Amino acid sequence: MAARKRALATVTAKPDPEKPKPETHQTDPPIRPAKFATILKFFLVFSIPYCYLIFFHYKIDFELRKSILINAVVCFLGFLITVRMIPVASKYVLRRNLFGYDINKKGTPDGSIKVPESLGIVVGIVFLVVAILFLFNYTPDSNWLVEYNAALASICFMILLGFVDDVLDVPWRVKLVLPSIAALPLLMAYAGHTSIIIPKPLVPYVGLEILDLGWIYKLYMGLLAVFCTNSINIHAGINGLEVGQTVVIACAILIHNVMQIGASSDPEYKQAHAFSIYLIQPLLATSLALLSYNWYPSSVFVGDTYTYFAGMTMAVAGILGHFSETLLIFFAPQVLNFLLSLPQLAGIVPCPRHRLPRFDPQSGLLTGTNDGTLVNFFLRQFGKKTEKSLCILLLVFQAICCGFCFLLRWFLTGWYK
Repeated sequence: MAARKRALATVTAKPDPEKPKPETHQTDPPIRPAKFATILKFFLVFSIPYCYLIFFHYKIDFELRKSILINAVVCFLGFLITVRMIPVASKYVLRRNLFGYDINKKGTPDGSIKVPESLGIVVGIVFLVVAILFLFNYTPDSNWLVEYNAALASICFMILLGFVDDVLDVPWRVKLVLPSIAALPLLMAYAGHTSIIIPKPLVPYVGLEILDLGWIYKLYMGLLAVFCTNSINIHAGINGLEVGQTVVIACAILIHNVMQIGASSDPEYKQAHAFSIYLIQPLLATSLALLSYNWYPSSVFVGDTYTYFAGMTMAVAGILGHFSETLLIFFAPQVLNFLLSLPQLAGIVPCPRHRLPRFDPQSGLLTGTNDGTLVNFFLRQFGKKTEKSLCILLLVFQAICCGFCFLLRWFLTGWYK
């Protein structure tokens, strides 16, 4: 009401034409401060085993270890810049009416607050700056330089698509087509193998130990990029879930890469996993900065800009790091969410615009609906929960799936492949 009165006063007032008043902008309310305590917990849980593997458990080449640490230092600077830039960018997006209301808080005072949207654009820009600065780590004649540039081109295209989607609300059929086009620079520059190792139990039946798939393997990589970019986008809807699942998967990818570097003696294989580290460390650093504002209660919304960018970055890291099978196991909750969503996405079952749980403003609890999402499935199985406790439960499930992947690889080593 006060804002409406001020606007009315501006219209009815008759300022002196000889002395025009200076133009003033309506001041937007400041967003909540970053939740550094929460981020510190996430960081400590990951950094302790990660540092132990790099410095103590494995004997990693000095030059390779130095390169990883230089990348980590640059990423820390990227974290600080992202934390600083998000509040600044929030003011600009609010002035351009890029905001939303938190549906899961409807009926409460927090449900009427304008929450800045599309803050994933800040994360994507800082990520690209960090990644481009790290190009100096490669010599001009490096074979990896072409693939590194192609990876950045694919990621940059997805950032653009995500921001366009946030502004223009792109139809779903376009969302499925454009990621495959964005993956083309990566697939054209891909110089790795296109063969797969036949599982040992199947070798007597197939008659081969290695099978070259050729263009079929590249088609698979393109489909993997499409899945990763859209899977995080549809496994969402509560504060902190999109960024939180990305942080958990990124941590698992980094630990997997270090384990493979330490266990291998092939320089090319080591470089492939180091390449993946150079992409995932900036993703993790900038995502932690965004999570400090997106954790419950969320001060900003990440938008499709972030989900597409994060999915493509992890897909690129998995493809060029040659661990796409492992990446799919890390994405097990997203695969499950996709299978649950398939009837609605295919139009077999009516699909509402927002497949969110029901919020009770009296109790502050969420109740699961019949929509086919993992969020609603968990609420139906485990009962009503607060938004924060539901997000923590889903992230714990994500971490368990990643841990199961490591256990599965250890158990099948030497027998399966």
